[in-house]
Amino acid sequence: MATIERDFWKYITLSILGMLGSSGTILADTFFISHHLGADGLAALNISISVFGLMNGLGLLLGVGGATHYAIFRSQQREKEANRAFTASLVAALTLGVCLFTVGQLFPGPLAQVLGASGDILPMCTTYLRTILSFAPCFLLNHLFMCFLRNDDNPRLAMAVMVVGSLSNIVLDYLFIYPLDMGMFGAALATGLAPAIGLATASIHFFTRAHTFHPVPISIRPSHLSNLAAPGLASFVNELSSSVVLVVFNLLLVQMSGTLGVAAYGIVANLALIVLAVFTGLSQGIQPLLSRAYGTGHVDQALHLYRKGQRLALAVGLSIVSIAYLATPALVACFNGDQDPTLQYLAETGVRIYFIGFLFVGHNYLAAAFFSTTEQARAAFSLSFFRGCMGILGAACLFSSLWGMPGLWAAFPATELATAGLSLVVMAWKKRALYQAEPC
Repeated sequence: MATIERDFWKYITLSILGMLGSSGTILADTFFISHHLGADGLAALNISISVFGLMNGLGLLLGVGGATHYAIFRSQQREKEANRAFTASLVAALTLGVCLFTVGQLFPGPLAQVLGASGDILPMCTTYLRTILSFAPCFLLNHLFMCFLRNDDNPRLAMAVMVVGSLSNIVLDYLFIYPLDMGMFGAALATGLAPAIGLATASIHFFTRAHTFHPVPISIRPSHLSNLAAPGLASFVNELSSSVVLVVFNLLLVQMSGTLGVAAYGIVANLALIVLAVFTGLSQGIQPLLSRAYGTGHVDQALHLYRKGQRLALAVGLSIVSIAYLATPALVACFNGDQDPTLQYLAETGVRIYFIGFLFVGHNYLAAAFFSTTEQARAAFSLSFFRGCMGILGAACLFSSLWGMPGLWAAFPATELATAGLSLVVMAWKKRALYQAEPC
């Protein structure tokens, strides 16, 4: 039991620190762009960054999915199947990355318009999208390797990959935007180079004696890929839904408050990104331990880890909401480069209402992670789909029509609360089936 406790804190801490470092990538863009390009630049960035949800989601779909199978196979001493899982994930990530790269080169303008860009911010969005999608293969592979590093007993290097990439982005952001005056292109270039630098850091793993995963000859079928990716489906939905919500919120805010409303949401969303990184780190950090316990038939141990994670998530949520309420004016002012009082008011109101949802987000992320790693992919997908698509979009449209912008901010905490209630019902229903399941 002492080993389990030690591994729990080790994996969770390193994963959270790594995800916090990774979240600094977009946060740095937001800070430098808001001060250099003002509200228009901030609005353009907020529209453009919805593509990160797709790239991150696809990376986690294959990374979490493949690494979960890898961990279970490895715990059962099935090394050949474990390496096949890695190879299939690698090939799929490269293929999807090239597809996104192609879209970014051929259709950046139409894509920017679909996401809600128009007028003065359309050229900035087009530039950002074209540049960032040029690095799509790097983003997908970065997530893939971080997931496999954690499951190959190297969580420290996984953390280093994210932190090194993020720190590089901050330095390059400053260099490209200020001394070199490269504007939106410079911000996108700095962000795109971050996962490339992260991949170079991850390659260190292959020069150590400890690594166990490597490419092997395989034949890939669509049915194999769907089964491989199933444990990562909840993570994919969580990330992709963030982009869908971002687009819908932007479109609603343009109608209600114009560019300032979109800029205000840009501040709220990017502050929320830091908090989501904490809960993503918590759920991804616990995943290898859950997979290992489940793969070896220790269901009680998996449930113990899950309950321990939930207690930690609640404590973190309470702390974050308390800090946000106390420091809201100062946090918003950091990204209000023009010191616009209207933007300050809109964003402060948004933070105070929106952040209530973080009392429940950790619970929901951990529930989805638990169901995914114990081969309850349908339950994980259903909760994530309700949380990230059906529930939040329905609440956003209904609440905004009833109460305007305050209603739009309230859609997030209302959906998270409803999802938490559903997850408790599903957990009670599925717990008995866990003891009867045969891993893989």
